[in-house]
Amino acid sequence: MLEYKLLENKLKAEDFIRLKISAGFRERPTEFVERALKNNLYDVVALVDDEVVGMGRLVGDGVMYWYLQEIVVLPEYQGKGIGTAIVNKLLEYIAEHTEKGNFTSVGLTAAEGKEGFYERFGFSKSRGMTKYIEC
Repeated sequence: MLEYKLLENKLKAEDFIRLKISAGFRERPTEFVERALKNNLYDVVALVDDEVVGMGRLVGDGVMYWYLQEIVVLPEYQGKGIGTAIVNKLLEYIAEHTEKGNFTSVGLTAAEGKEGFYERFGFSKSRGMTKYIEC
């Protein structure tokens, strides 16, 4: 069994960029990534032998709306439980930080073909829409 550890709020821009590129997403300028990471509510990185091999972020208002963002695991480490551990850690954080009596919404956008992974956690397809703006 693969040994890995999860660290909280340690995501660095260079690891973010490397992981996103490994998953087939386009590169983002470092200064934009650094600013985005400062606005995280929470993040988790997975390490194997001190190398960041996975990540996940929470964004939103931290009260009523939470959004799982950038759940990425290097391809060679997928299917080994790391993505599941990251999502579980993010969901635990939400549960611990949602006030009693509050109804909260947790959203995400799954990469095409990955919907089944998130359905295991109770996520379902919704009628959401997305608009991308490129300047």
